[in-house]
Amino acid sequence: MSVFSYEALDDKGKKTRGVIEADSPRQVRQKLRASGLNALNVSASSEKVAVDTLSDSASKDNSGAGPKGFQLFQKQASDAEVALLTRQLATLIAAGIPLEECLQALVRQLRKPHLKTMITTIRSKILEGQTLADSLACYPRTFDRLYRAMVAAGEKSGHLDGVLERLADFTEHRQKIKGQLVQAMIYPAILTLVAIGVIAALLTTVVPTVVEQFAHMGQQLPDMTLALITISDFVRTHGITIVVSALILLVVRQQILQRSPASRLAHDRWLLKLPIFGSLLSGVDCARFARTLNILTSSTVPLLEGMSIASKVLVNQHMQESLIKAAERVREGSSLWQSLEQTELFSPMMLYIIASGEKSGELAGMLARAADNQDQQFESQVNIALGVFGPLLIVAMAGIVLFIVMAILTPMLDLNSLVAG
Repeated sequence: MSVFSYEALDDKGKKTRGVIEADSPRQVRQKLRASGLNALNVSASSEKVAVDTLSDSASKDNSGAGPKGFQLFQKQASDAEVALLTRQLATLIAAGIPLEECLQALVRQLRKPHLKTMITTIRSKILEGQTLADSLACYPRTFDRLYRAMVAAGEKSGHLDGVLERLADFTEHRQKIKGQLVQAMIYPAILTLVAIGVIAALLTTVVPTVVEQFAHMGQQLPDMTLALITISDFVRTHGITIVVSALILLVVRQQILQRSPASRLAHDRWLLKLPIFGSLLSGVDCARFARTLNILTSSTVPLLEGMSIASKVLVNQHMQESLIKAAERVREGSSLWQSLEQTELFSPMMLYIIASGEKSGELAGMLARAADNQDQQFESQVNIALGVFGPLLIVAMAGIVLFIVMAILTPMLDLNSLVAG
């Protein structure tokens, strides 16, 4: 059975689009006619081509990378949409409904075309005999390796509904963290842009106008004013060049990091050494690792396999390498907390909690507690950093503005003194 996209008219003459499963375009038209729709155009969905291409490449590469062209132009499901679909699917499966019928029920209630296409394609792969985990590999950017590994574990253990519930909770928590970060960064970002804009406007418009008046007077200007004139001339002459060059350097840097694993590793190692920012990055990834490993071990995934998967969901490449080495030490017989301690990435509190979980046999629960503790520390650190950043930026901006004002007022006061004398 294939996936077809169609355009049709309903009984009121309104045009509608969608996707449908059928063996042939003729069967598509028959199904549409039975639903009260008059087919205008029926064609094989491009989704099918993408699925076939990805299925061929999956046997060669298990990394989950799909076709670039498809990924660029296909709209991706958001974390919120994935969490909702996952929870709905878990509820249907828990009710004892066959998986194929669960997916069909999701397709009926979906309104967004990209979600309908995605679930329809996954359902068609299941009808062809594939597992749900293999079918999800058609969308590697939406369903990452962690997601697919947990689904595979749930299918093997017969507890797919419980695994999907944990996945929904995890996805919602990840979306919550992202939302908190974005919300926390809005104020400092706006404040920074306003500060840069005000200072740039003063240097490029106000200062040249005032300086021109000084030039007509022909008086000797103070060193502060001369320095301001030099800065103003430099910004007006090279300001645009500096901005464009900075943007080009950012793009080039990103390309180098993507194409050179050694450069990416060195860059990520350097990021972790930065004051404040490095500890924040390390804390986020440590919490992500602990929470991911908790979900995997709770879903009956072996510890070594879980560590391998959990390390690959981290953002920092240096931390990935360190945790892969930690997994090797566990394979050689070392305890989990000792292996993690040697990475020098985890806080003493997290290591203590993990060690307690190993000794008590409640590792999964302690991993969740360690992740919660790290999330609380991260939130506290972010609030402190932002609380300090705002006043510091205001003080810095006030200092720069004061310098500009004093550089302008000093020669004026000197001129008034000469006139009065």
